[in-house]
Amino acid sequence: MSAPVTLTADTLVPATAPTMYFIGVTTGSSSIRQVFPLWAAELGLGDAVLVGIDLPLHAPAEQYRRVVEFIKNDPLSRGALVTTHKLDLFAAARDLFDEEDPLATLMNEISSISKRDGRLIAHAKDPISSGLALDAFLSPAHLTRYNPDVFVIGAGGSAIAISWYLSRAERAAHPREIIVANRSQQRLDDLAEVLASSDPRVPVTVRLTPKPELSDAIVADLPAGSVIINATGLGKDAPGSPLTNAVVFPQDAIVWDLNYRGDLIFLDQARAQDPALNVTVVDGWVYFLHGWTQVIAEVFDVTIPTSGPSFDELSRLASSTKG
Repeated sequence: MSAPVTLTADTLVPATAPTMYFIGVTTGSSSIRQVFPLWAAELGLGDAVLVGIDLPLHAPAEQYRRVVEFIKNDPLSRGALVTTHKLDLFAAARDLFDEEDPLATLMNEISSISKRDGRLIAHAKDPISSGLALDAFLSPAHLTRYNPDVFVIGAGGSAIAISWYLSRAERAAHPREIIVANRSQQRLDDLAEVLASSDPRVPVTVRLTPKPELSDAIVADLPAGSVIINATGLGKDAPGSPLTNAVVFPQDAIVWDLNYRGDLIFLDQARAQDPALNVTVVDGWVYFLHGWTQVIAEVFDVTIPTSGPSFDELSRLASSTKG
């Protein structure tokens, strides 16, 4: 009998076909459920299947370890994409991996679990997938014209990846400053430590914002053309927005939510701004595409281009499930 499409740390069962897992909070409502079979056929993955594993936010360490040990030891379990739990899972189960890529080591986070020749490998793919998604809407011309700030709300693995990508020396253009806000100080301290060790070419400021009104105040001080990013998971993993309905975005701002599903109140707040402010609203769909294709390529050891006809076809197939 095949495994259920959604498991928990307490209901793990051996895979009966080559299986990739989706480790998240509410995996059953993700579009990848409909997209993966189409992609598997297009990529020639045979009878490969996708199975979700739902864990609560900041789950106990033993749950993370149980999941990683299961994937490591189950013959037909090929690997996993990790969302939401990127930092916590790696902290709890790092010793179970035989190898970790340089970005996982730098960022102390994991978004991809794969196997090669019996070795369990940890990868941090977010710096690549978030960068590809950013470059789809944030051009060097915009950065040069406005010299804007980037305000990232949330300090988890995605926030670290985005801040690292935008502050790399080899980029053609940089923001004036990166500001990262979070409700708890420890995450901010961890992010600052990671970025300091990567020699960022952009000042990175961390701000403690236990109340959304404090984030509103930061937004109010941003210059024209600034980029405001919801990297908290609010709107998907939990209801709400990191800002209040009283927030006023700067002129010509770009507002990006890493989510593409959920209540997306953060994006509703951006759409409700005065049209004269010319606020650009971007959801997480392109991030979804790059995030998944990067990890699928790693798990199944296949090549998936990040642009061009092959990627466009995967994008078309994914979009066909949205209606």
